[in-house]
Amino acid sequence: MENLKANIIGAGLAGCEAALLLADAGVQVTLYEQKPEKTSAAHTRKGYAELVCSNSLKADRLDSAGGMLKAEMRRLGSHLLPVADTVRVAAGGALAVDRDAFCDKVTALVEGHPDITVVHGEVTALPDAAQGLTLVATGPLTSDALAAAIAQATGDGRLYFYDAAAPIITAESIDHEKVFAASRYGRGEDDYLNCPFNKEEYEAFAEALVNAERAHLHDADTGLTVFEGCMPIEVLASRGKDTMRYGPLRPVGLVDPNTGHRPWANVQLRCENAERTLYNLVGFQTNLKFGEQKRVFSMIPGLENAEFVRYGVMHRNTFLNSPQLLARDLSLCSRPELFFAGQITGFEGYMESAACGLLAAHNMLRRLRGQDALQLPAETMLGALLNYITTENKDFQPMGANMGLLPPMEERVRDKRLRYLAVAQRGMAALEDYLRTL
Repeated sequence: MENLKANIIGAGLAGCEAALLLADAGVQVTLYEQKPEKTSAAHTRKGYAELVCSNSLKADRLDSAGGMLKAEMRRLGSHLLPVADTVRVAAGGALAVDRDAFCDKVTALVEGHPDITVVHGEVTALPDAAQGLTLVATGPLTSDALAAAIAQATGDGRLYFYDAAAPIITAESIDHEKVFAASRYGRGEDDYLNCPFNKEEYEAFAEALVNAERAHLHDADTGLTVFEGCMPIEVLASRGKDTMRYGPLRPVGLVDPNTGHRPWANVQLRCENAERTLYNLVGFQTNLKFGEQKRVFSMIPGLENAEFVRYGVMHRNTFLNSPQLLARDLSLCSRPELFFAGQITGFEGYMESAACGLLAAHNMLRRLRGQDALQLPAETMLGALLNYITTENKDFQPMGANMGLLPPMEERVRDKRLRYLAVAQRGMAALEDYLRTL
């Protein structure tokens, strides 16, 4: 019988996904997690796989990038998606979960597995080759000590960017006479609350947002890079008066029942929990001072008396220059016994992070068994993301799942939704064909 062992550092989504897959395959997993002895600036719970800035795990429809990725993950043996299914909350075509329940269930699953040993406490140094294969899945909030050890192991491969989280308000503080429930184009069961702006209200709000006072960033900000996927709302507003209207405040696909017309601009609120007592301001990642957030965001129609249970924050994030550092099996080129997974590799997003952990675990298992690493087809979303982070790129930035990463179809389908569905079906067929060859 195999006597296989592996180490995993970090019990976020990537680390938990990897630990559960390896342990189910008979590998004795030692999982190192710094909580509860030490927490990052963004984490609040003691459990694992904590979702910090949103409860949305993105779209669940196959004709979407997020849905395609989830379908591939399910086929590759994801353990976290079945958990998410049991604690999901309504969010249109997206998979959103009760964050606390998700964290609790994943924690129980990991701690209850007979082949996973959890060691609590901060890891400050990378294990050496004599300790076997190790997966580093410490996420974008890697502790300073371990980040320094990674920097030493990778040379100049450490980079920084700043990620912003959106505020959360109470449902009872929303003026429901001014907001309306609807999903864009009628998708879902009216899972979002919408705050409609007329032109004058929007322009006053945009001006206040641009001129609001921002919080001081404590980390050294020379060469500061802000990742486009989590751009603070005030930065978007500063790029032009209509930038927000073509971004998170786009009104397309919505009709305000109070006017019978499409709003000039629109803020969407997404429920944070199954009880619908808390709502997240969608796309409102921010670095404004807390008092300024209260003042400016209260200008949003329906939020004049909003009660903020959490204000938006910005915090440092760390990721590798993966194209220069990682092999296609997600191991470090200079130290093949070290694997990396999750957002620290440049897989940007919760599901992307979990998917990366799943892929790394498969490759570690195959290494332990003397088999070649997986070579996922470029037509798959996971294969395309892997190609992105391992292909030379002088301006490398994290990337989330999107259809633009995939090779185009031979036949052009004009309807975008039908085209995306065909792309996803092609990818799933390619994955099935590949798996049959193993």
